[in-house]
Amino acid sequence: MTSHSFNQSFLSITLTQGSTSSLRKGSIETNFDIEEKQSVEEKQIVEELNPGERARILRKLDWHLLPFVSLLYMLSFLDRANVGNAKVAGMSKDLHLTGFKYNIAAAVFFILYSFAEVPSNIALKLFRPSRWIPVIMVAWGLVMTLMCLVDSFRSLVVARLFLGLTEAGLFPGVTYYISLWYPRSEQSKRIAIFFSAATVAGAFGGLLAYCIEHLEGVGGLHGWQWIFLLEGIATLLVACLSFFFMHDYPETAKFLTETERAFVIDMLKRDANNLATHYHIRFVMQAMKDYKTYIQVLIYIGLLVPVYAIALFTPTIIHELGYSATAAQLLSAPPFIAGCITTILVGVYSDKYNIRGPFIIGGAFVSIVGYILLYCGGHAGMSYTGACLAAIGVYPTIAVDLAWAGSNAGGDLKRGVVIAMVIGLGNLGGICSSFIYIDPPNFHIGHGTIIGFLFLSISLSLFAMWDYSRLNKKKQAQCQAEGITDSRRAEFKDMGDASPLFRYAI
Repeated sequence: MTSHSFNQSFLSITLTQGSTSSLRKGSIETNFDIEEKQSVEEKQIVEELNPGERARILRKLDWHLLPFVSLLYMLSFLDRANVGNAKVAGMSKDLHLTGFKYNIAAAVFFILYSFAEVPSNIALKLFRPSRWIPVIMVAWGLVMTLMCLVDSFRSLVVARLFLGLTEAGLFPGVTYYISLWYPRSEQSKRIAIFFSAATVAGAFGGLLAYCIEHLEGVGGLHGWQWIFLLEGIATLLVACLSFFFMHDYPETAKFLTETERAFVIDMLKRDANNLATHYHIRFVMQAMKDYKTYIQVLIYIGLLVPVYAIALFTPTIIHELGYSATAAQLLSAPPFIAGCITTILVGVYSDKYNIRGPFIIGGAFVSIVGYILLYCGGHAGMSYTGACLAAIGVYPTIAVDLAWAGSNAGGDLKRGVVIAMVIGLGNLGGICSSFIYIDPPNFHIGHGTIIGFLFLSISLSLFAMWDYSRLNKKKQAQCQAEGITDSRRAEFKDMGDASPLFRYAI
């Protein structure tokens, strides 16, 4: 304990003792009076913090939260997408994956993955994040490790099914987790940093697979089996560490001082318009009955189909351009690295200007240009440029869209359910991704299908922007007509984003 923390603790104990002593002496000060004083003191503390202090506290949150959850997601994405590297490394030949067998093995992952995400986010709210997330990570790490034992198409399908079930809670869980620590205007860049781990996993996966392939025959295992084994063991090791490095909520964060904790809690309450934070089934139903949830689901599907296609088939596409299997593993890295850089940059600027839809539309158009180059590719160089543009354009849109969906759902539980529904139902698009690259070497069906999905996201993003703007104007008019101000926030606590005081991000 630092001397600063010790002094704070000593001061707190002294004040508590003083309060207790005064009560024992017959002081007429009530608990309500004490709580009111504490509330006033906290409010004064918050108001005293200048913008520089606010930025410092947010950076402190970043350093304690983002590196570790990004590492968790990098391992998650690496484990779900390494089947593409294993295929190029010889798995198709050894397991006789002819016809659509590889596509089926890739697709079954998304079945249980999609439907387990809403229950998982509800469980995250009911249990502690520092326990729920590590537990599911141990589960998928075990499945990943044991995938080195698959020896047939049937066993590969079963393993992928269980991998999808056990991984289901991480991505929506951490996205929801971030929304519990940061105000809406600060979430996009944080989700972008977190999601950029997927692009790192895509790049790192190819390089790692290239190195691991050289273990062919060691211990009686093929190179592709070593990919599953070593990456699974890495997941298990980090899962064990996560029991000690995960924090729960700002209210219990030990790395924050009392002043910092009061500031973060007040900041989040103000941002949420003091909407409900407790569990109740009606908040789940609010999410499920809201048409805006399904608009966001469809936008996300249109973006996720190309994301998973890039992850699952980039090594195959590059291989079909005429490169060797080894070169394909190495050349699959640059598109993901470029996607990582743009994901973070777009997330930062999306928060800076506090807009979401235009960045999604712009990124989708860049990706469309990339897929047009892939579709029309006459030589390897142009096609490879198209693959890079496809990743640069679409990867940043995922983080922005999730920040958009989460920030426009009012109330903690509704936000968690909306995020889980968007990610869960959206991930059904991964099934589509698994079956569209069926016509090598040009893959016209795959590229053309993805262009269609990207246009779907563009169209629905334009509609969502118009609709959110319409609803904001309607609420503003209601507040003016009925004299509704922030002083009446408590009246609308359980209404979620239907509260007249809630404003949607555009």
